[in-house]
Amino acid sequence: MTDLNAEQGSSTLTSDSDVRVAFWNVQNLFDVEISSIAAELEYTPVCGWDRNAFDVKIRNVAEVIRSMFDGNGPDLLGLCEVENERVARHLLREIGRPDYQLAIPVQPAGHALDTVLIYSDRHFEIEASRTRGHVVHQRFPTNDILEVHLTLKSSGADIMVLVNHWPSRRPDRRDTEAFRVTAASSCRQIVHSYLRLGRREYLDLQDSQVSLFHLNDLWNRNILIMGDLNDEPWSTSVKSSLGAEFSLEAMHESIEMTRNSLPSWKMYSNRAAALFNPVWSLIQPDQGTAYSGESSHSAILRDQMILSRGLCLGMQGLKLRPASGLPEVRILRPKIMTSQTNRPIAFRLDNHTGYSDHFPIAATLQIATPDRGAAIHEKSPAH
Repeated sequence: MTDLNAEQGSSTLTSDSDVRVAFWNVQNLFDVEISSIAAELEYTPVCGWDRNAFDVKIRNVAEVIRSMFDGNGPDLLGLCEVENERVARHLLREIGRPDYQLAIPVQPAGHALDTVLIYSDRHFEIEASRTRGHVVHQRFPTNDILEVHLTLKSSGADIMVLVNHWPSRRPDRRDTEAFRVTAASSCRQIVHSYLRLGRREYLDLQDSQVSLFHLNDLWNRNILIMGDLNDEPWSTSVKSSLGAEFSLEAMHESIEMTRNSLPSWKMYSNRAAALFNPVWSLIQPDQGTAYSGESSHSAILRDQMILSRGLCLGMQGLKLRPASGLPEVRILRPKIMTSQTNRPIAFRLDNHTGYSDHFPIAATLQIATPDRGAAIHEKSPAH
């Protein structure tokens, strides 16, 4: 079993109270019933996508998921390219974990999923009424962003998870960057709606320490953004439109009073949420979650995890495990799905072998001692 479960970074030890988190683009996990999306992408029986191919693919994907975290599997798992709920539930049965549950939004007829979140009910409770799918790019009726609200049972810490699959790069189109910028802006809008008050609520606040505490309590909420963004950390969509930086300095900026008054509504509403992107630490010539060409050296980092200030600093009961002082995200490379040239072994329709054209990424959430009031007294570090 050592070879089966071998992963980059799997030597990181976890405690019983830690939460194992992963994201994986499973590559075109379609139903066997032909849909318009499957037909356009040539996943039909004529092209090799039949019941046998589906069963092999499900078994292979489940095998990789079970192998994650040295065979313990994740407690929170985001997936993309999963066509519908029936396919997702088939995958759950194959994984065989009775604690695994699906976070599924109410779907209009003819609407596909794409993004999926699986969570362990041993660790989490879900606020199902707030689970929402956000359609941003209108090419297909799929959830470009899945919004899920969870509570950690052991500590009561809340977290909003946003599972993303942004529009792909198409070789026949040069303007797809605009679609990803739109998806990034939509994701940022969801983040701000969770961290900030609306205008009416804000203007009703009194200039008091109680109000300031409330504003910072919202500002420090836990948010985990994960997904295949189809752009890399330095791309315009991720760095500018979403605002995900590789700097801890901005994380230390709390909301403060000026001359015993709260900030004006204009200042407050224009305040940009600080987001930290730990995937920057993975940037190396041969480091990537996928590959853009035939060369084994054309690695790309399109699968990412991004953190809110609260989750980065551990201000509300959860914190991404740090390595060398920084929150750590790592690429998982199970040997069963890694080629001799260190590329992921994609699933092939011609012979029904393989797994996915993306490696999973993983991180560990630690239970942190909540200190919701600390943000009020923080000062930015000296430059």
